[in-house]
Amino acid sequence: MSKSKVLFINTEVMPYLPESRMAKIGRQLPQGIQEAGHEIRTFMPRFGVINERRNQLHEVIRLSGMNLIINETDHPLIIKVASIQAARMQVYFIDNDDYFTHRELFADRRGSEYEDNGERAYFFARGVAETIRKLHWTPDVIYCQGWFASFAPLLIKKHYGDDPCFRNCKIVTALYSNNFEKPLSANLAQTIKCEGITKNDLAEVREKQVTHTMLCRLGIKFSDGVIVTDAGIAPELVDYANEQGKKVLMAADEELNIEKYDTFFNEIAAADEAAKQEV
Repeated sequence: MSKSKVLFINTEVMPYLPESRMAKIGRQLPQGIQEAGHEIRTFMPRFGVINERRNQLHEVIRLSGMNLIINETDHPLIIKVASIQAARMQVYFIDNDDYFTHRELFADRRGSEYEDNGERAYFFARGVAETIRKLHWTPDVIYCQGWFASFAPLLIKKHYGDDPCFRNCKIVTALYSNNFEKPLSANLAQTIKCEGITKNDLAEVREKQVTHTMLCRLGIKFSDGVIVTDAGIAPELVDYANEQGKKVLMAADEELNIEKYDTFFNEIAAADEAAKQEV
């Protein structure tokens, strides 16, 4: 890929969270893309299990201070940052006392999944987009990792679609089998409805009980490319991506191949240029 700007909207990144396939890719992929000559920004939620002192997180005052309104309630957006010295890479953290600071990942210590996981994911996606706008940084490709980033493609393409930071970007959704058992809140469609988003856009999440598959379909719908990251992905999601005409990369249960991802990002970014030339 020619020198490009790549935004990583990650759910898990090592060493801030324990090793898993998702956290490992969240750590290694941005580094690999950066070492391939591209400019990157990496974001993740500041879950309460992340030790700020040990990982040397500090607040970025110039980026913090905005309030995001969700269900008619103001939620302060706090941005923190830390560095992975070995990778010469910074990681930005989306934080909020209600949604992240005093919480585990997706369930409490007794294993009960949080009722507002949908709201938390929506706040995360909005927080990343608003921070990128404050940075005045224009990504060429945006990589969304897992279901917790599923709202990002919708928001970026529809709500922020005319913003100069996002107008020409391409979006890649990486599917993981990290599922949730408790369906998301029944009023989810109303929660995420905002300017530029129509009822038809929210068709996948208008059911009374929003499942993992429904949320992934929403992410696929507004993405330009899809990466199947492990073998546990429901076959119907791959079928849906193909039906929607999305470019699909099969990368299940294999070692991370930076060159393969780099080539895929390049193909996604180049697709728009090819379309313009045809016109």
